[in-house]
Amino acid sequence: MRIYLCAFITVFTLNGLFTLDFSYHKYEELTNILKKFSQSYPKLSPSLKSIGNSKEGRRLWVLELTAVNRSAVGVPNVKLIGNIHGNEAVGRELLLHLIEYLGENYESDPTVTWIMKNTRIYILPSMNPDGFEKASEGMCVGEHGRCNVRNMDLNRNFPDFYVENMYPTQPESDAIQRWMDKIPFILSASLHGGALVANYPFDTVKELKWEKLLRELSETDDPLEQERLRYLYIASLPTNPPSISADDDVFVDLAKVYANRHPKMHLGLACPDGGKNFTGGITNGAAWYPFQGGMQDFNYFKHGCMELTLEISCCKYPSAKELPHLWEDNREALIEYITQAHRGVRGTIYDSRNQKPIAKARLKVIGREMTFNSSKLGEFWRILLPGKYRLEITATGYHSNIVPFEVIDHKNALPQPTVLSIPLYHSSLPKPTPPPTKPTTLFPPHFFTSTHPLLPAQDIKNYSKDIRSQNIYDDPVTLPRRNSINSVSMTIANAWVIYTLVILMVMS
Repeated sequence: MRIYLCAFITVFTLNGLFTLDFSYHKYEELTNILKKFSQSYPKLSPSLKSIGNSKEGRRLWVLELTAVNRSAVGVPNVKLIGNIHGNEAVGRELLLHLIEYLGENYESDPTVTWIMKNTRIYILPSMNPDGFEKASEGMCVGEHGRCNVRNMDLNRNFPDFYVENMYPTQPESDAIQRWMDKIPFILSASLHGGALVANYPFDTVKELKWEKLLRELSETDDPLEQERLRYLYIASLPTNPPSISADDDVFVDLAKVYANRHPKMHLGLACPDGGKNFTGGITNGAAWYPFQGGMQDFNYFKHGCMELTLEISCCKYPSAKELPHLWEDNREALIEYITQAHRGVRGTIYDSRNQKPIAKARLKVIGREMTFNSSKLGEFWRILLPGKYRLEITATGYHSNIVPFEVIDHKNALPQPTVLSIPLYHSSLPKPTPPPTKPTTLFPPHFFTSTHPLLPAQDIKNYSKDIRSQNIYDDPVTLPRRNSINSVSMTIANAWVIYTLVILMVMS
């Protein structure tokens, strides 16, 4: 009787919720765990869906978590993906523990609560369940289980920015592409193993001549021979130069956010089994080793979603007894990384005549030659560092528009975006002359722009009400970062002083 009682206690907490153990979970176990999680945290509206199937028919399960109203507009979408390589198993388990952590700490931890009340989070613990079933615990190196059952590396299976990808599309990568067509993600991370570094785009480079390599790869079906040809080709290259993206400053900052929150990654030390030192624990993908068809590059150039490849364990598939300390090493880094979705600018594009949202408007931050599109609800997001920018917007049938804006540095506070609501004028109407702008007062510090957007759009679905109320929970600026000094009182005092001076100057 005592044995059964102990077993019952290890499965359920006092409040009846499922408790996750630190072990590796095969597909059936993973499925059952996710189903239990989908019933455990009703305040986070958990929604479990499959975005597709693997080649062997295993479902690619995604759990969505948020405390935001389903109809709210302008809420950033964040996705986290594990196990794209089947034998890199740590990320698979850490994402399960992240789900549990978010659910258990909602309404008790201020940062977790703020995240869940302002963000939609989608977690795909395993993108390659077939490969994982073949892989073996304790194998720190090697390729066994890395690929899917067709012996295709899924992180070489996406459309490429510089090179036409000749590999046949696999069901797993195809599912990711269909998923991204439906949901406008702004921030993403893919969790890998075999090194300890935060890797950012681009992985491929324009100058490389891949045609000969791709031709040789197409002439053999042997995955080992294909991998040998890849490494021979890469080894024949000179020292790898970085492949710099238009948003390199943002990617570097995102990588530093993760590495600096990790107790070991920021040290940049090489793994014991070999490898290289990474200054600050971060690296440009191509500077490490270039390849084509990577998922993080596809996220960025195709959808405007900024993704990092996080190498979180020197051993690809370490013993399960290592999982507790790997979770502790990565927990705070994952939490802070998610908050970065609120850094920069976001808003809506709408028709000036009827205030209806404009979908698929093309946007570009001038000076950053990488376009992105508005969502079906006219929403847009872009992660940017503090500074002054100009946003160019074009859409079929409308006059183009250029809007200056400023991203404010909120110092030790959690990120707070600048929010814009931008009208476009139909090409059948004369293009209006914009009023002169005053950059110094465009976004005064005392206006919390995330809750008071300019020129709110409206439609029959209370569009403007949705975007105004999306962050009605505590203003981000009032919540200190974890383990940081809270300087909110001084910030508010300074803001009111500036506000008073501005009013006096206007009145005079």
